Order: sequence, then C-alpha cells, then structure tokens
Amino acid sequence: MRQIILMLGAAVILTAAATPIYSAEPIATLRGEAIATEGATAPMPRVSNKDLRRMRNYPEQPPTIPHKIRGYQVDKNANKCLSCHSRRATVDSQAPMVSVTHFMDRDGQVRAQISPRRYFCNQCHVPQMDMKPLVGNGFLDVDDVIKGLAPKKGG
Repeated sequence: MRQIILMLGAAVILTAAATPIYSAEPIATLRGEAIATEGATAPMPRVSNKDLRRMRNYPEQPPTIPHKIRGYQVDKNANKCLSCHSRRATVDSQAPMVSVTHFMDRDGQVRAQISPRRYFCNQCHVPQMDMKPLVGNGFLDVDDVIKGLAPKKGG
C-alpha cells in the first residue's frame, strides 16, 4: 500500500512539473515582438571613437574607453592597452597613464609593474556605443544628488 501511495505521489509531481505554466498577460520585450518570434535584427551600433574623456558619474567609477579597441590583444601574453597607457608610453602617446591603483597588490603595496589583478582592462573599462538608449534612465550624477540634498537657502 505504501508503494502505491509513493508511486501516485511521484506521478502527480511529475505531471505538475511537465505541465507548462503560461502567463496571463503577454511578456513585453525590448524589441516589441512576441518571445516566440524572430524579427529583423537591428544593425550593430558603431563604437564611439571620439577620443574624448567622458565625465564620471560617481567617485571611483572606472573611466570608459573613448576609442575603438577591436582587435586589441589583452591576454596573459600581451596587453595592447599598455602600448599607450603604460608609464613609459604616455610620453609619446599623450594618453592618460593607468591609475596608481593598478600598481597595487592585494595588500595595498605599490609595485613597479601593473598588478596581475588589474592587468585585464576590459574587466572594468568598456567602450561606448553611438546609439540611443534602449530604455529610459533616471540615474542622477553624484553632484546632482548633492544639490538635491543640500538645504535650501532662505527657508
């Protein structure tokens, strides 16, 4: 009798797990089409290549990459970024030198070479695309937040 109850319970669980669950409302997607359809693919946006420094939105934000990096080799054997941004190369390239934080080891000691944990630039630094944002953004820059929190004069 016990085996029959266990088998019936297992059958009920398997039936419930195999039954698809559908949403009462269709799911909205960014591309504006049903999930099951495959619409036309939008063209890839171009990488911004203005070579201008962008404002950072908060302290300690890694700067974005203001130029194309397609084809750059950044692996354990070579780092193309350092051909312009290393301490010695900045004299000729006039590119900003990597931050002193990139020379610190995990104990906070400043070393002569780039730290292995800061060697792979694309972990933090990313190029930007010339495109309209896909969704709205209510982000406020830290200066705007401070202005909004500052006490109002005369009241």
